[in-house]
Amino acid sequence: MSIDKVKDYFRAYGIEDKIQEFDVSSATVDMAAKALNCEPRRIAKTLSFMLKDGPILIVAAGDARVDNTKYKAKFGTKAKMLTPQENIDLIGFSIGGICPFAINEGVSVYLDESLKRFESVFPACGSSNSAAELTLEELEKYSQYEAWVDVCKGWAKKL
Repeated sequence: MSIDKVKDYFRAYGIEDKIQEFDVSSATVDMAAKALNCEPRRIAKTLSFMLKDGPILIVAAGDARVDNTKYKAKFGTKAKMLTPQENIDLIGFSIGGICPFAINEGVSVYLDESLKRFESVFPACGSSNSAAELTLEELEKYSQYEAWVDVCKGWAKKL
């Protein structure tokens, strides 16, 4: 199971106890927020895209949407999301559990500026019923991100 990959990955850092598993689905932002009893905007959703050089992940706040103009300016191409099967094959996770941890080799991770409003956020952990609360510093460390980017819209800069 994919959550086991994340558990093993987190265990290597001594943080496997951060993973929360739920009796209900956390596959969407709203479902995750309900399971965690937090605001949807604090859910760190992981979105998967294909670039010429391979797949990338963008981790963004739950209330943010990819802005095609900003995305194209940053990555030089139109935003093309991966299909469900491509997520499994290229990223290593199914939709609903995609996360920036324990991903397949060659996948670059970017963190969107929309997350910087929060001290901590809740990314999924490889399954459609899991999450972990991480500070931004922890998210940077454990996601092994490439860079912070500004490719989203629809979120308020204030708390």
